[in-house]
Amino acid sequence: MKRKAYEDALTERQHHLVMLQRAYTRQRRSAVVVLEGWDAAGKGGIIRRIAWATDPRALRVWSIGAPADGERREHWMQRFWRRVPRAGEIAVFDRSWYGRVLVERVERLTDEAAWRRGYDEINQFERMLTEEGTRLVKLFLDISMKTQFERFRDRFEDPTKRWKLTEEDLRNRARWDDYSKAYDDMRKYCSPPAAPWVTIDANDKSSARIAAFDAILERIGHDVDVEPPEALPLIKAFFEGR
Repeated sequence: MKRKAYEDALTERQHHLVMLQRAYTRQRRSAVVVLEGWDAAGKGGIIRRIAWATDPRALRVWSIGAPADGERREHWMQRFWRRVPRAGEIAVFDRSWYGRVLVERVERLTDEAAWRRGYDEINQFERMLTEEGTRLVKLFLDISMKTQFERFRDRFEDPTKRWKLTEEDLRNRARWDDYSKAYDDMRKYCSPPAAPWVTIDANDKSSARIAAFDAILERIGHDVDVEPPEALPLIKAFFEGR
């Protein structure tokens, strides 16, 4: 996308998201946005553009890594239940409970019976969320090996971004085929009508950000009235009488 067209399109969508967030706060609604995808696919860039536009008091961003020691002693889903948004909030997950059937599967951090059972446990968790009224948006950011290599190289060559490139990124890249199979199974087994996966072609960052915003707005904005309410009678009378 040309720069001006991209900026105009993004600004329009950010404004729409702000209106939706205000409506969610007033109406005590909640929503969850899940971002999964390849390393360097652009999850952070999308999250920053969501955060720049929205009220931080009603936005929760969770960056999910390995469980802490205390969390290892609990059921593996417990740490995600604690991060479910409250009424009036929108939560964004940079990686999520899908680690059970992705990194834990590929890196053999849990046994096969456990990660295979994870598909049903994830579906049950998401069904409970959606049946309670939480809107759920799941975005998978897809890039090619060539695109990933170019972005890794850009990070390496830029001292201000070099910290973002880790040895783990390179190890994951070496298991591309294994992760590709895990991503395919994730979308195959955990994409019910109430919580479908949306695959975003993220080889072009600008187009991917616009597509991600469109998917979020469509899902969380369906049948939501964003018109601001009338002023309360006492407040209206106070100002009209001046």
